[in-house]
Amino acid sequence: MANMVKAEAPKRASYDVVIVGGAMMGSSAAWFLTSNPDFDGTVLVVERDQSYEYAATSHTNSCIRQQFSTDLNVRISQFGAAFVQDLPRVMGADAPKLKIQNFGYMYLADSERFADVLRASHKVQVAAGAATRLLTPEQIKAAYPFYAVDDLVLGSINTVDEGYFDGITLFDMFRREARKAGAEYVANEVVAIGKNAAGTRVESVTLKTGEVIACGQLVNASGTRGAKTAAMAGIAIPIEPRKRFTWVFTAEQPLDRPLPLTIDPSGVHFRQDGKTSYMAGGHAAHDPAVAQDDFAMDHGLWENHIWPAIATRIPQFEAIKVMREWVGHYDMNTLDQNAIVGPHDQITNFLFLNGFSGHGLQQSPAMGRGTAEWLIHGAYQSLDLSPLGYDRVLRGAPYVEKAII
Repeated sequence: MANMVKAEAPKRASYDVVIVGGAMMGSSAAWFLTSNPDFDGTVLVVERDQSYEYAATSHTNSCIRQQFSTDLNVRISQFGAAFVQDLPRVMGADAPKLKIQNFGYMYLADSERFADVLRASHKVQVAAGAATRLLTPEQIKAAYPFYAVDDLVLGSINTVDEGYFDGITLFDMFRREARKAGAEYVANEVVAIGKNAAGTRVESVTLKTGEVIACGQLVNASGTRGAKTAAMAGIAIPIEPRKRFTWVFTAEQPLDRPLPLTIDPSGVHFRQDGKTSYMAGGHAAHDPAVAQDDFAMDHGLWENHIWPAIATRIPQFEAIKVMREWVGHYDMNTLDQNAIVGPHDQITNFLFLNGFSGHGLQQSPAMGRGTAEWLIHGAYQSLDLSPLGYDRVLRGAPYVEKAII
């Protein structure tokens, strides 16, 4: 899987910035960097599989939400929503005009304990300007009659800048426009990272085809291989691939209104997917780390867990037909399921862009912007991402985000 075809050698022997990984995060950073008038350097993006067949970017469910429990994560997604819907202004008149399909996210609580989490998160979201609303079971039923609500205590929904967006088109634009602005992409693989004698700076990367490329700064944007890339520099980060399963299905009795992306207390989530189909996702109770090339489907998961949960919450979904299914990977940060971004504490020209744990597409604009700002200015200029920095990994101090799917 994901074998390189026609590996390419870079055009130069030295670059100001080398980005390891050219999917959504690497390409976002490349575009924000090369489009910034304060940057006039050279950028190399090394991507081991430019078909992106098995990248998390290609397997995403491509949704965006503001319903997080921390102000920073709310604001990261708010910037993402604004950016996605303003591409012609930020990328030029030829860029597509994308919209968010605002069916919203619906969090369902079946206990007072989780209801209290939703209430606390609601205060954070509203303070940041989000349009989140709390609903009683009766209000949920009135707005969405298809739900079974007898076991519920509370719901939380936001239908403003929450829902589906065309993440693949956004990725294509980042990559295309970064290349137009001067970023060089090569189909190759970083197999070693060289440091200076003191071990305080990255000096070079060695490619699978043998070239040793000098670099001024290095960005680790290698997705589920983020820990492997970091280890080449002698750095440990708690990132590992975790399987996430997706099914697209149709219903014998379609719903009479759009289905929000529903986060059920069972752990299963499901949403509208086009006009007449729906999407469901989840994972097995046993959720171990897997090999980067393990995309085997668990065929019993649908019958034994996913479908029963869906049909219990929405009785109309007792008669449904699966149309497609696939397996993707989260680059799971096992410390706290939040991103690790910014520089290493000692190797300060080694920057992380890792561990997004399922939030990557929606967070990519803010993360690419922040990474570019750090590379250019040595500090964040727009939104302070330092709470997501590497130092918390060293301290073993999670940045707690309660709204994890």
